[in-house]
Amino acid sequence: MSRTSRLFEMLSVLRARRIPVTAVELARELGISKRSVYRDIETLRLLGAPLDGQAGIGYVLKDGFFLPHFAFSPEEIDALILGLGWVQQRADPALVQSSDSALAKILSARVDGPTSGNELPPLFTAASLTERTDPPLVAPLRDGIRRQRKVTIEYEDGRGLASSRTIWPIAIVYFDDVRVLAAWCEERSAFRHFRVDRIRAAITTEERYPERRHSLIRRWREQDKDWRSLLPVSGTAVNYS
Repeated sequence: MSRTSRLFEMLSVLRARRIPVTAVELARELGISKRSVYRDIETLRLLGAPLDGQAGIGYVLKDGFFLPHFAFSPEEIDALILGLGWVQQRADPALVQSSDSALAKILSARVDGPTSGNELPPLFTAASLTERTDPPLVAPLRDGIRRQRKVTIEYEDGRGLASSRTIWPIAIVYFDDVRVLAAWCEERSAFRHFRVDRIRAAITTEERYPERRHSLIRRWREQDKDWRSLLPVSGTAVNYS
C-alpha cells in the first residue's frame, strides 16, 4: 500500500469511529508500526485534517471533515448490509472482522450522513441451525488465491482416506452449507474440488504458481462447463479428490 493510500485508509478508519482510536489499534488495523502511525497523524494534521488527541490517549476526527461520499442508493446500502450479514454469520474469523470494519466504513460514508450506533438495519440474515462457521484455515487459502501462491494441504476424502497435496488455489465457492475450493492439483495434474471442511491443514508457501490465476479460472470453466452441478447443494452429492 502506498503512503497516500494509507493516509486515506487512516482517515476512513477514524471517520468510522465515534470514540478515540489508539495508535496501537490504528497500527494493527493498517498493518504498520506505531511510529508510522504517529508520523501519518502529523502529516494529516499538516494537510488540514481536524484531528484531536495525542499519543497514549487516542485520536478522533472532528465533525465537519468530509471525504468524498459514496453515492450508494438506499437499495444498494440494503444489499451491502445483507451481503455483509451473510459473511458475518458464516465466514472465517478474519473475514468476519473485515466485514465488520467494511460495514462501518460504508455506513459512515452514506450520502444522508453516518448512522448512529443505535440505528437498527432494515434487513437481517439468519444462518440455519445446521450452519457451521468457516474454520480459520480459510484465511491462508484466500491468501494463496490472492497472491497466486502454491498451498500444501492435508486432506481427508469422503471415505476417510488422508492425503497430502500441493495445489494452486484459484477460487472458493460459497454455498449455504459447504465451501468448496477449486484448485489445480499437482499430484493429479488436473483441476480438483476440495471441501474446505475436509482440509485438516493448509500452509501457504512463498512459491508462486507458474500460470496466472485468471487463465486457470478460464481453463477450469472451459473444462467443467457445468461446474456448478459438480458442486453440492448438500455436503454429500459429490465425491471429492
